[in-house]
Amino acid sequence: MLAAIGVAGIDELFSTIPGEYQFKGDLRIPRQHAESEIIERFKAFAANSATGEIGSGLANAGGYTSFLGAGAYRHYRPVIIDSLIQRGEFLTSYTPYQPEIAQGTLMAMFEFQTMICELTGMEIANASMYDGSTGAAEAVMMAVRVTGRNAAVIARTVHPEYREVIHTALQHQGIPLSECGYLKNGRVDLAALDAAITDDTACVLIQSPNFFGTVEDVEAIAEIAHKKGALLIVSIAEAVSLGIVKPPVEADIVSLEAQSFGVAVGYGGPYCGVIACKEKFLRQMPGRLVGETKDKNGLRGFVLTLSTREQHIRREKATSNICTNQALVAMMTTIFLTVYGKEGMKELAEQNLSKAHYASAALAKASGAKLLFEGAPRFHEFVMDGTKTAAESNAALLGKKIIGGLALAKWYPELGENATLWCCTELTTKTQIDAAADALAGIN
Repeated sequence: MLAAIGVAGIDELFSTIPGEYQFKGDLRIPRQHAESEIIERFKAFAANSATGEIGSGLANAGGYTSFLGAGAYRHYRPVIIDSLIQRGEFLTSYTPYQPEIAQGTLMAMFEFQTMICELTGMEIANASMYDGSTGAAEAVMMAVRVTGRNAAVIARTVHPEYREVIHTALQHQGIPLSECGYLKNGRVDLAALDAAITDDTACVLIQSPNFFGTVEDVEAIAEIAHKKGALLIVSIAEAVSLGIVKPPVEADIVSLEAQSFGVAVGYGGPYCGVIACKEKFLRQMPGRLVGETKDKNGLRGFVLTLSTREQHIRREKATSNICTNQALVAMMTTIFLTVYGKEGMKELAEQNLSKAHYASAALAKASGAKLLFEGAPRFHEFVMDGTKTAAESNAALLGKKIIGGLALAKWYPELGENATLWCCTELTTKTQIDAAADALAGIN
């Protein structure tokens, strides 16, 4: 900019201002703050008296500390996300059948696909699904088409609600499902898995990190599945884990829930699913794919390359009846990943990991609870076997404005009434963890 207006530097730009009016020293201002810190500071002002003084003792009603996860994760959302997605050309745009008037949307979807491939280690990714649960069901049906086989084995450590959605989607498709149990370390029972796979098994579906927060041995599971001619599908409910956990490159198909990437937790949705896979399975991938091309002038452009739904091709040839995608929500993900970048994603994941590590130790020490599923790596969720029932502990915590762990007896009765699933993200503070530990200590 300086070169364009013909000046050598800032000093020359302001040379017409008399020297006595130019400030030469350092400004006495506070240290630089991260965007998240600034937001929290203004929230603190808003939560206090009309004078705006933090700590004035006249605070309004505050919020609750939450340790819930289980497929719905609270992460910081950079404010630039809403600023961009609320632009009219993105917010109100329709499905981009006509690429000449939808290059911005198509380019964002293309970048989304590229970033998903980089994160998962897969070769291609579609332009998003409805959510992680329906994406997992679509992945199973995709594996059936690819292999010509007609059954699936699902790990019991896959999110229980994902398994319910899969059952609903497949129960009338003639695709029998069988489940495989887990070991004391929270990982899939490899011997049981090996025995469950038959000559008719199209795929094995696991989740990593799984519902207990444990990271699965994807390589060993892939070896068992592939040895028997089945595909491996890896479902990922917590996408932030990919900032530090090795991507499941041994998988054939990855079904990812991208909600953690800039999508707010709001009454169950909207979410953003995605399927990524090896390129050789391209023709069987549901949803749509945005590709890069060149126009008649040789300039870079983007277009819907493949859209295998019944509205675009003959119904009997369609891979899925998914009618659209989550383009606007996927754009949130694209912006989020662009803001954080590779190093930012790694640092974010490390924060989540360290918070959960501290919390699991602090809660166990304070309450006498036992940490379950030790002996295998975890990400930011962990299971506690408390000295009181989950209902009793959570009721006491709620009185102190703390939402405790998720009771697991509904889906895993073998763990008992005391087992709860806890989650910590970068938004969970040490003060909040210590307060929860003190509260649990007081009820035991």
